[in-house]
Amino acid sequence: MATCTVFLFLIVFNLYAFGFEEKPLNFVQIGNKYGYKVEEIIVITEDGYILKLFHIISVKSVKTPVLLMHGITDSADTWIIRGNNSLSLTLAANGYDVWVGNCRGNKYGRKHIYLDPDSDDFWDFSFHEFGYYDLSAIIDTVLYLTGSKKINLLGHSQGNAICYVLTSTRPEYNNKINILIALAPICFLQNLQPPVSKIIEVSPKLDRIAKLLNLQEVFGDNSLIVNILRKYCRIPFIGYKTCILDLLFSLSGDDIDEFEPSFVSTFVDHFPVGTSEKDLVHFAQVSLRRKFANYDYGIQRNIEIYNLTEPMEYNLSAVNIKVALLVGANDKLSTIEDVALLRERLPNVVKYLVIPRRKMNHFDFVSGLHMEDYLFPYIFDILNTDTYTEN
Repeated sequence: MATCTVFLFLIVFNLYAFGFEEKPLNFVQIGNKYGYKVEEIIVITEDGYILKLFHIISVKSVKTPVLLMHGITDSADTWIIRGNNSLSLTLAANGYDVWVGNCRGNKYGRKHIYLDPDSDDFWDFSFHEFGYYDLSAIIDTVLYLTGSKKINLLGHSQGNAICYVLTSTRPEYNNKINILIALAPICFLQNLQPPVSKIIEVSPKLDRIAKLLNLQEVFGDNSLIVNILRKYCRIPFIGYKTCILDLLFSLSGDDIDEFEPSFVSTFVDHFPVGTSEKDLVHFAQVSLRRKFANYDYGIQRNIEIYNLTEPMEYNLSAVNIKVALLVGANDKLSTIEDVALLRERLPNVVKYLVIPRRKMNHFDFVSGLHMEDYLFPYIFDILNTDTYTEN
């Protein structure tokens, strides 16, 4: 009993002691810190969401614009928090015209022209809207501001799924993208492992509980649970073991060498930063129904919305853009088996690569310590190959 009391005291003490951290730098401030000028551009979607788009200005930028799109509960920050070793700044340093987007619901997309972000209507979206509305508006903005006819798109995790949504539902956007470089591609979710598979199994029950509690926003940047998480994860030794070794690695695959203890504070300052409960449910439906399809509202509402009893599948055969699939052998979220299903369905896969690094997990693609060694050479090879990226 005494041991438990001492342990609880230490946790409370450390939560208090580490509770006075400075407010983390935003994307523009991080870019400035490393010597880059960054523009912040406001994008307004067709349905009224207000998103922040970042442009890293480089005097050497003469190449086709490169747009980076983040994964679930993430933001543009994921592409820059490793500083000069991050992908966005590495691309800029090599003369690429770099643009970094955000989807609605994260800390850079929590505004609307008339909806209150604390209202239920604001959070009535999933990854379908990320693709159909957000990505389309971002691409059009980049093309308008640069005068370019096409972009090169790099997506991490969900940042790939939204491209399949966009190009299958609005086929004209196939002509606006040279290539999608899909890092840790997410589409089919049929071969997940515990604990993710177990969470998905009980997701219908969790969804019912969330609706009873009227929980629309999850893992919000300023939410109580995220603030507690950030303070706890900073506790030396205990925080790293619990938050990274036990929690994050159990979900994404373990890779101690690429996620050092000193990176914990930076990581949790910028992840997670919010999405809708509906977004998580939609991905769970994709897994449970074994179909990459529209959101399932139930038979009655499906008839009202789709005039069908079941939501239609996204037509991946209509995704005509070139796609390069880069996969991690140790990725528990984007498994080799599920990416194989995606590869079979996409008509124009120009490159498929399992990264040779055996421990490559889901987050190594955006925040690994040595990305410049095991990942970036493949990305530059694709971007510099005319047969992959020519207009």
